[in-house]
Amino acid sequence: MEKKSLHAFIKEEILTRIKSGHFQVGEKIPTELELCTSFNVSRTTVRTALNQLTQEGYLLRHQGRGTYVADPKVKQTLSQTIKRYSDQVAGQGKKPKISLLDIQVIPASEVLSQSLDLSRNEAVQRIERIRLADQEAIQYEVSYIPWSVAPGLTKEHAETSLYAALQDVFDVHIAKTTEQVEITFADQLICNHLQCEAELPLFYIETTAENKLGKKIEFSRSYFRGDKTNFVIERLYE
Repeated sequence: MEKKSLHAFIKEEILTRIKSGHFQVGEKIPTELELCTSFNVSRTTVRTALNQLTQEGYLLRHQGRGTYVADPKVKQTLSQTIKRYSDQVAGQGKKPKISLLDIQVIPASEVLSQSLDLSRNEAVQRIERIRLADQEAIQYEVSYIPWSVAPGLTKEHAETSLYAALQDVFDVHIAKTTEQVEITFADQLICNHLQCEAELPLFYIETTAENKLGKKIEFSRSYFRGDKTNFVIERLYE
């Protein structure tokens, strides 16, 4: 069996043990040498599997101390849900926080004009935020909401729930969101915001929100740490 197949097999076996609870969160897993003996493979093969699991956020490697099972990734739902970010994170036993970096009014660029069905240079509120779980940054997001939709959004609105503020304060109801998901890599700006290493794999999601009449309410760009988050998509079939 070629090396690629071997390290992929070992990676899957270790991941299965993590997800099944055989290896508990915070537990030190067997050493490279012990894994070599257990799987009857070379140290290079084991190291490749461990490196991939570390990069993907399932393991933490501490120099001179060994390799440990990392905290579970924060799950977020992409299918239809009324649960806010804070509720989803709190439900997983973690402490949620939304931190506002900047909020300002800008003229709509060509891209924003197209994304929000606005006239060029029409006033748009740009809201830059970080979402955290247990004081660890996991998402960097920039949202754009037309001034005409919800004039005067505040720090308090941004650090609780924009959608709740739109509904409760401005009587604007989100009826539909369209999300486009891609994979990208962290550049220096993202590294600074998410406190991660350069070229870390990220989930990149562009979201457009509409009301029941199809009017565009929000356009956003979000970057999620690939080693700290995953997504659940539920489909219902009648």
